[in-house]
Formats: sequence, structure tokens, C-alpha cells
Amino acid sequence: MWAGAAEAYAGSFAALCGATAEALLDAAEVGAGTRVLDVGTGPGTVAAAALARGAEVVAVDAEPGMVALAAANAPGAEVRHAVLPGLPLPDGSFDAVVANFVVNHVEDPGAALTELRRVARPGGRLAVTIWARTGNEGMSLFDRALDEAGAQRPVFASRPVDFDRTVEGLRGLLERAGWADVAGGELAWTHRTDPEVWWSGPAGGVANIGLVVTGQTPEVFARIKSAYDRLAAEQVAEDGLLDLPALALLASGRA
Repeated sequence: MWAGAAEAYAGSFAALCGATAEALLDAAEVGAGTRVLDVGTGPGTVAAAALARGAEVVAVDAEPGMVALAAANAPGAEVRHAVLPGLPLPDGSFDAVVANFVVNHVEDPGAALTELRRVARPGGRLAVTIWARTGNEGMSLFDRALDEAGAQRPVFASRPVDFDRTVEGLRGLLERAGWADVAGGELAWTHRTDPEVWWSGPAGGVANIGLVVTGQTPEVFARIKSAYDRLAAEQVAEDGLLDLPALALLASGRA
């Protein structure tokens, strides 16, 4: 669902996802001299923020387009192509490992977190974020547009559900993967964006919602866009920007 969508993601959803970067790095205790691994770096937002703190950064992503963007956006980081849960990295080689909105996208979240523990040094820190099960108006806006347009939703291949997308569920996932001193909480904010910028994500094929939207016939696609425009117009502020409540879960632990 990310193949070929790096530029579309960078121009749409990346700003929303990047809002948690500083909290993520704080939870992983990333500072000057920290050797940190940024897994699923995307366009390199977290990697660049870690570099700004004086950290030594290795960043990996499974999508070649994202690797190219991260290398450009986070000069000074060592950026590689790698796919969880088989990272080509030595055991115990990082002081901190961070994964911003990654764990909920991999095939086996438990195996991914176990692999991240392998590459962390004893006592090293982990911090991860995922989207909460509810409370994210941005995606709800697209769902409502699909419903109003009468769009058919394809059935994607399912995977075993390893955890509930709550604070308790995410904490339990880390604990089962062997992380110690696990803590968790919520991050809530309002994402402000232009309606056309927000639409460009699914229209550009980003994530599952992008596969749904771009998989429609031209007629249905047009109906979805018309419904989206009407629904978005009801939510814009006086300056013409959307106010989209967002809710993420943040969990951290120690190897």
C-alpha cells in the first residue's frame, strides 16, 4: 500500500504523522551523541529531528521511494532499505530505537518489536507510536465520503490481530516482545491542513484508503471527490483550513 506513493505521502499525510516526532524522541531519551535507529522512517521526518538533537542516526524503510526522500531530507543520517522483521543490523548496536506509526502496518507486530529489541543495546530505549482506534477525524472524513458516494470497499488480505489499539493493548504488545519498564499514553492534537492537500493523500494512492479510492471506476471516484468536497466545506475554519482532531498512542520501554 506504500509502493510508489512516497511523494504523495510526503505532500499529504506526512505533516500529520510528523507531529509526534518530538514526543517520540523524548520518550526514547534521544539527545546529543545518542546512536538511534529510526525504523520506517518514511520521508525522514523523525530522522531529521533526531539529527537536530545531535544524535547519530541510522534510518531504514521498506519502500525505496521513501528511502530516497529520507536521504534527501535527513542529510547526515545513514539511510538504508530494510524490511521488518529482518533488519540487516548487528545485535545491540543502538542506544535508542524509534518507530513512528510503523507497528500497526507490519505483518507481525510482535515479531517486529522483538527484532527491535535485538538491535537495541542492553538498557537501550524504545519508543513507538500508532494511531488510536478512535478519535481521528481526518480518516473519518474519507470514510464518510466513501459511504455517501456508495463506493465498494475491496477486501484486503487480513492478518492476525496481535493487540487492541488502546494504550493498554500497545503496552501489552511491548511487554510480550520482552521490553521492560513499559509506559504508555495518548497524544492528542488538531491537525490543520488545506482540504486539497488532505485529499491528495488518498487520490495519490497513499495507504489503505488510497488503494480504496484509486481502485474505483472514474465515475465513482468523481462521486467520492464531490462528497469529500461537500463534507470538507462543512469543517473548514474561517481561514479555509481543515481542523482535524488527531489521537495517537505512544509507548516506550527499555531493553
